Amino acid sequence: MTPKHFYDWQTAGGTDDVMQLVDCLEKADIAWCAIGGIAVNHWAREPMVTADVDIVIVTDMVARAVKLLEQAGFESLHFEWSTNLKGRSSLTIQISTEDFYTDFPSRSVPADIHGILMRVASLEDTLAGKIEAWKDAHGRQSKKIKDLADIARLVESHPNLWEKLGKELQAIIQRPRADSASQ
Repeated sequence: MTPKHFYDWQTAGGTDDVMQLVDCLEKADIAWCAIGGIAVNHWAREPMVTADVDIVIVTDMVARAVKLLEQAGFESLHFEWSTNLKGRSSLTIQISTEDFYTDFPSRSVPADIHGILMRVASLEDTLAGKIEAWKDAHGRQSKKIKDLADIARLVESHPNLWEKLGKELQAIIQRPRADSASQ
């Protein structure tokens, strides 16, 4: 089973939704990138299944992107800090509109995630986004634990990130061994 087939199985057809998302944004030349768990999957050694795709779009293009995605068959639901999109699968696509992520698309990199070509946040931005999500005082405990695990996965794969954690996270996450990234 290919990574794309596995992801499609896990998301009840999410591969097509993600490919349609990427196609719409790329054809319209809209700067964007994946953040959150999808970006972590690119940078960490071993990917984990996630049933959502979090993305950031340059601020002045969000409305245009949502309109194009609605025309492509996605249904949208607007919230204060995001717009959520649903296609034909069980996958949820969340467009974050928080100011924190504004510059992420300008530093994004091309990536192959589960066999799907897309843009993801840089390594440092992915870590910063996960730390920001972990700090969210209103977040669910289960989400905070997942964010903490994602931070640990990034640091295990890239030990040089340890210094970027801050004292509070360094007290929680084990310092990676120097050889941990190659294992």
